[in-house]
Amino acid sequence: MTETVTKTDLPPFFPDHTQLPESDGTFVKNFQEHPQSLLLTDSLTSTLQRLHPDGYYCIGQDCGIYWRETEPPEKGAEAPDWFYVGNVPPKLQGQYRRSYVIWREHIAPRIVLEFASGDGSEERDRTPLYRSDEGAVTKPGKFWVYEQIIRAPYYGIFSIRDSSLEVYHHVDGFYQQMTPNERGHYPIPPMQVELGVWEGSYQNQTPKWLRWWDLEGNLLLIGQEEAQKERQEKELERRKRQELQEKLRSLSTEQLAALGIDLDAIG
Repeated sequence: MTETVTKTDLPPFFPDHTQLPESDGTFVKNFQEHPQSLLLTDSLTSTLQRLHPDGYYCIGQDCGIYWRETEPPEKGAEAPDWFYVGNVPPKLQGQYRRSYVIWREHIAPRIVLEFASGDGSEERDRTPLYRSDEGAVTKPGKFWVYEQIIRAPYYGIFSIRDSSLEVYHHVDGFYQQMTPNERGHYPIPPMQVELGVWEGSYQNQTPKWLRWWDLEGNLLLIGQEEAQKERQEKELERRKRQELQEKLRSLSTEQLAALGIDLDAIG
């Protein structure tokens, strides 16, 4: 008896970051978003290098986190304004990441941040994913996706309008809103930092910004601020040395000799 073997089509493999759109095609909503992301990333670099000496971490800025397959693909993604993932390589097979694909990585971002241009309702939307009997799918809200699917341990919503900040911590399967500490900051222990609001000038803009502090409350500086601090410290050292020299020059030869100081060594 001869058996007929019927060919079975296998389901396609889940796509990877090279096969998915790197953007959902929407415009950046305000001019503060891009410099805000740069400010967060720049000031955190030295901390992340200490936490990940092997360089295994990545930061996403307005790029997609894919959490389900849809058609078109970007409907199955959320694109936070800023997020950080630890213990993953910065490149995949030698290529820079175009997106972050949950079903291939299986590691959730440690923190997701949204910069709300409107009233924040989009960022607080808890609408769940729902499929009707007719097959119609209800688009889930950002908050629900981050909480129930992506499950980032920390989720922050920064309102551009009034510079207010809300931070949520994932506890027992749900987000619980955190209370700021005495400095008005939100500690993020896995990152060894605090997140808060800072007022100052950056890239020719002077609104309030999201910034990082260490757990002792010291502001984490960007490269430009580090260089300025170093220049100020050198200038302060120069002035102190100059003041000391002037005081020594005002002393008599006998006084200098009593102190064991050679007049020629003063300069």
